[in-house]
Amino acid sequence: MIDLLEPSNVITRMFNAAKYEDMYNYCKKLLEKTPNDMVALQNISLALIYLKKYDDVIVYCDQVLKIKNSDTYALKNKIYALESLKQYEQVLELCKQILSVNPKDIWTINSMGLSLNELDRHHEALECYNAALLIDPTDVTALMNKAISLSHLGNYKDSIIFYDKAQTIDSTLKELSLAKSRLYEKLDMKDDAFLSAQGVLNKDMEKIKNDAKENKCSVFHQFCEDEFKKTNNG
Repeated sequence: MIDLLEPSNVITRMFNAAKYEDMYNYCKKLLEKTPNDMVALQNISLALIYLKKYDDVIVYCDQVLKIKNSDTYALKNKIYALESLKQYEQVLELCKQILSVNPKDIWTINSMGLSLNELDRHHEALECYNAALLIDPTDVTALMNKAISLSHLGNYKDSIIFYDKAQTIDSTLKELSLAKSRLYEKLDMKDDAFLSAQGVLNKDMEKIKNDAKENKCSVFHQFCEDEFKKTNNG
């Protein structure tokens, strides 16, 4: 039988109900009784992240790390807080600490890449995303951020390829199609830019453009006609 009054269960209910202030106050009371209560220390940090009190997050994460300096959960919460405070050099140091224990931690590899991007160290960021994609070629975060790095470096064509790969895996991320469209605009490929903005994948573009040539109409009209047919056949 589940003990509903057991602290971890109480905290879970508060978190699931998005009662972060209550969660913070509850953990605070637990810590008044037992200052080194790991459940309370970990979860007060989580509550503070959602309350956007990032300096306080770091204080509680540091308390955990005094008890266990390799605690991954606390290190990752501290990384998130430092990212929010734009303390990217410190993020890199913590990422290295995690990766020295677990070199295949994709979340940490991507976090390292993001901080390197923010520091305009895009070539180094690319190395991080390449490492993440060796572990998981379908990791959308790595694909998307590799595209961002390539775009910063002016490599628009390759950037488009990686945005498209990410879009193929997760079509719900509408920002991918818009980012891809903007790059096609920079390359002065207006038809491709239009189709990208509509969410069309690269593999489907050529057919639409070829059909437009055969039908002697614009790509815009061809796309609209195709969508009209899909609607009526659907």
